[in-house]
Amino acid sequence: MPYTPSGFFCDRLIWERERRNGEGSINKPLCFNGQDFNVLKQECLHKKCLFEDETFPANIESLGFKELGHKSKKVKKIVWKRPKDICVNPQFIVGGASRTDICQGNLGDCWLLAAIACLTLNEKLLYRVVPQKQSFTDNYAGIFHFQFWCYGDWVDVVIDDRVPTFNDQLVFTKSAERNEFWSALLEKAYAKLYGSYEALKGGNTTEAMEDFTGGVTEFYEMKEAPKELYNVMKKALERGSLMGCSTGALVPAQFETCTVTGLVKGHTYSVTAVEECKQYMKKVRLVRLRNPWGQVEWTGPWSDNSKEWSTISKVEKDKLQQQNAEDGEFWMSFEDFKKNYTRIEICNLTPDALDVDKLHKWTVSVNEGHWVRGCSAGGCRNYPDTFWTNPQYRLRLLEKDDEQEENEVACTFVVALMQKNRRKECKMGANLFTIGFSIYEMHGNKEHMQKDFFLQTSPKARSKAYINLREVTQRFRLSPGEYVIVPSTYEPHREGHFILRLITNFPAQPQPVPASAGEESEEGQQFCTIFQQTDRDASAWLQDAVKMDINTEGFSLESCRSMIALMDMDGTGRLHLQEFKHLWNKIKHWQGIFKCYDKDHTGCIRSYEMRNAIRDVGFCLNNQLYDTITMRFANESMNIDFDSFVSCLVRLEGMFRAFQAFDQDRDGMIRLSVLEVTICRTL
Repeated sequence: MPYTPSGFFCDRLIWERERRNGEGSINKPLCFNGQDFNVLKQECLHKKCLFEDETFPANIESLGFKELGHKSKKVKKIVWKRPKDICVNPQFIVGGASRTDICQGNLGDCWLLAAIACLTLNEKLLYRVVPQKQSFTDNYAGIFHFQFWCYGDWVDVVIDDRVPTFNDQLVFTKSAERNEFWSALLEKAYAKLYGSYEALKGGNTTEAMEDFTGGVTEFYEMKEAPKELYNVMKKALERGSLMGCSTGALVPAQFETCTVTGLVKGHTYSVTAVEECKQYMKKVRLVRLRNPWGQVEWTGPWSDNSKEWSTISKVEKDKLQQQNAEDGEFWMSFEDFKKNYTRIEICNLTPDALDVDKLHKWTVSVNEGHWVRGCSAGGCRNYPDTFWTNPQYRLRLLEKDDEQEENEVACTFVVALMQKNRRKECKMGANLFTIGFSIYEMHGNKEHMQKDFFLQTSPKARSKAYINLREVTQRFRLSPGEYVIVPSTYEPHREGHFILRLITNFPAQPQPVPASAGEESEEGQQFCTIFQQTDRDASAWLQDAVKMDINTEGFSLESCRSMIALMDMDGTGRLHLQEFKHLWNKIKHWQGIFKCYDKDHTGCIRSYEMRNAIRDVGFCLNNQLYDTITMRFANESMNIDFDSFVSCLVRLEGMFRAFQAFDQDRDGMIRLSVLEVTICRTL
């Protein structure tokens, strides 16, 4: 499996976790960007200095790239300050973390804040994401850390406590308590995970819910919600699930405008409670919600000061913890809830999120894959000539559910398809793909299913629709047997990485079906043709393979040899087809990053842009290394062409691979003999 450049530290392949003795698990999270919180903190305490994070510096690049980028007037008056420079007696958490600690600032990340508010309802989950024993007094060194689930791995993200301010006020998320900062620092760590604050603008609550728990989200459109939705919501909260909901908006101009009843259109809310109360001789179903703004509430029945509260007893009021306060939180009837909200999202906790699950013995299996243009990006069934080339995963359903209807034999399972890195790459113009999957029944065939199979066979099940969400999830009940799951984008030729999760109440590990050498698509045939022409000049065939549209004379012979050496895993001095595919995919990814900085299409980027370009690829280096790279690869005009850019990245990747090979105990330190140093210098 290929190394993924866009997420060098967090996009680890799932199968590596066992080899690394549990690294990436809840109890042993990976160090994001290679930064060890305890080591860095002790260094700062020893030097008696405050931590400054070079990988997420207090500058415009960390704010954003467009609306919060260099050309934005908004950012010129923003000053990064530490909490001790903002107020007297700053505290990490004041009186316990609660949902009222989250108030939205000048950033469109209500989806994230709604998820944080839900997180505060489960203390165990909260303190996994927000590690305890962090403060501005005891051993304070200006450094904090938070933990997130990132595409199958748990990662520990380190930040310094410099936050954006304007006139000594926090620009983004803040607490109702002026001297409380845990929510602002959590938002900063999440922004670092995805590259900038601006990368958090606009999103779906399910993303953050899953990043906080490792759980799997199911959502319901209110028009299609099951009759037992109230019971589904109540049971979900009882077992610790996180829940959010959103209002609709017909046109963009309506977004974040208020209705006459105080609800905000196109906005995300947290569901914080589902209860029943006695009103006279009948029971009333109620839902409690919270607006991430920390203000602007529902004014209809069961709102803070409505007449309905005078019709129930004090005991009922106390049970519901009803308060008359402009804090963004309010009650409404379940019927009004269904009328006013368009979608509800429930993040179910899996064994990867809870140490002990007393209710269900769920099994979670994870497969990581990718769609490659001309190879395995076949699109949906509307494109029969290429659909069969998509990745395929074999699934065996062996055990029926414990609780069955009479004369029924079926297995319940959940399939979750998640596309990776699209938010992190939004500054390069990446948007979410429209994704989905189909499930076909098969009988004993262990090979990659061919075009004829899909032309002659209808799917047994499939995702409800192809949709441009980060993850598409659906629950199924199928008879025991053998099946193949085919994840895909809606249109063919969309390149990207994904993870496919399967959640069952019985052991089931989907197995990737190896691609066969059977029928090839037109692009696949072209690819193989190029591969077969490798007896030509290396620079020529590499340039043909990636079909570059950069103003360049092509790769030098030295660069080609370096690339071939990097991908030649078996040491034969030649590339086989799979190695060649990996190289093709890698160069095209680097090409996309290079083009983002080559705005004048000269085929060169400025040497000072190299720092950001390297960071976009996934490498975090110190200043000394950046200086060395500039001296080595920039020309007299301080420009770096594409050939030099690729040569640099090839050397960097070779160095990192060598370091990881020598770093057997994964402590970030290695000792080399003279021979080993010589080997490393040849990379």
